[in-house]
Amino acid sequence: MKVRINTHGNAVPETHGEWIDLATAESVFMKRFDFKIISLGVSIELPKGYYAHIVPRPSTYKKWGIILANSMGVIEGDYCGDNDVWGYPAICLREDTLIPKGTRIAQFRLVKCAEPVEFVPVKRLGNPDRGGYGSTGD
Repeated sequence: MKVRINTHGNAVPETHGEWIDLATAESVFMKRFDFKIISLGVSIELPKGYYAHIVPRPSTYKKWGIILANSMGVIEGDYCGDNDVWGYPAICLREDTLIPKGTRIAQFRLVKCAEPVEFVPVKRLGNPDRGGYGSTGD
C-alpha cells in the first residue's frame, strides 16, 4: 500500500512490522507536570477507509519520563493537509527531561475503519444482566 507523506524535511518514519515509528521533529525540554504537544513532523494522507492508531513506544516512559496524555491517539483520514502535522500530547512525570530531535517516542499503525453504525432505540434489550460494572471478577 502506498501512502503519501510530507515529512517537512524530517526523516521518513521507520516501519517495523505492522507498526511505524514516529520521531520528534524538535528538541524538547520538559519539567515535571509540563504538558506539550511534541511535533512528530509529518503530515500523512491516509488511504481511504483507514485511520491511524498512535501509541507510545514501549521504552518512551522509561527513557524520557513522558506519557501520552490521552493514552492513545487517533488520526482520522480527513486530517491530511500539509499543515495537519501529527503531534504527541505529552505529560512529563520526571523532574527534568531533554528529548533530542529525531527521538522515536511513538508508533502507529493503519486500521480499517469500522462499518457505519445505525442505532435502533428499544425499551428493553432482553439479555441477562452480568452484575454491573467490574462484575467479571478480580
